[in-house]
Amino acid sequence: MDEIIFVVTEAPEGGYTASALGESIFTEADDAVSLRVQVRDAVRCHFDEGKGPRIIRLHSCVTTSLLYDAFAT
Repeated sequence: MDEIIFVVTEAPEGGYTASALGESIFTEADDAVSLRVQVRDAVRCHFDEGKGPRIIRLHSCVTTSLLYDAFAT
């Protein structure tokens, strides 16, 4: 697998959620920077060593610049 795509949305109770397309991976966090870390950790836990994707893409359905800035780093 070369890449995996996550759809990022704002959680109703606050924070953000991320769901992978085509895989059973879901995670959440209070802020965008923490979500980025959580997504990487979830991908590492889901796949066997050496079998995971090289690229993790986050498709944001959130319109705040805070989220964009966190994922751009």
